[in-house]
Amino acid sequence: MMKPVKIVLTGAESTGKSTLSQSLANHYNGLWMPELAREYVQHIDHRYNYHDIEAIARGQIENERKLSAESGLVFFDTWLIITKVWFDFVYGKHPGWLHGEIAKSDVDIFLLCDIDLPWTPDPLRENGGENRKKLHDIYQSELLHYGFDFDIVKGEGKKRLDNAISIIENKINMIKKGTE
Repeated sequence: MMKPVKIVLTGAESTGKSTLSQSLANHYNGLWMPELAREYVQHIDHRYNYHDIEAIARGQIENERKLSAESGLVFFDTWLIITKVWFDFVYGKHPGWLHGEIAKSDVDIFLLCDIDLPWTPDPLRENGGENRKKLHDIYQSELLHYGFDFDIVKGEGKKRLDNAISIIENKINMIKKGTE
């Protein structure tokens, strides 16, 4: 039985993850998993806290577990790496169980969105300027720490989408060769 091909977009705020993941899902007629954190935070009546982020992480895990082989290509607009970095950056700690969930991941393709897009203010965004560069470097370090193979997606608009498609095509071909 085939498993879904999981493709995660990660990176600092305002790097086009939502637009790109949705465009990729449309291009491949795949499943788009929107950013759970944004939806969650928009619907609470207080400033988010540690327990809210933990609820978001558990929700991300639950959504991923619900996928079936018929899901085909699944594009995640953010994932547990972002949630771990969010914990660490804001609170200086994360739940002990989170490391294990990340380490046992079966994500097939990681795309790290570069910070080459202009910062776009948004009521939920907190980390522009120097923090944006710092967070980009942290995401890259986390991917390396866990031993995940990843590619950096660059460019604006259609060029960014075309770069991501090219990376995905190469990775899918490698996955297919590995199963033959």
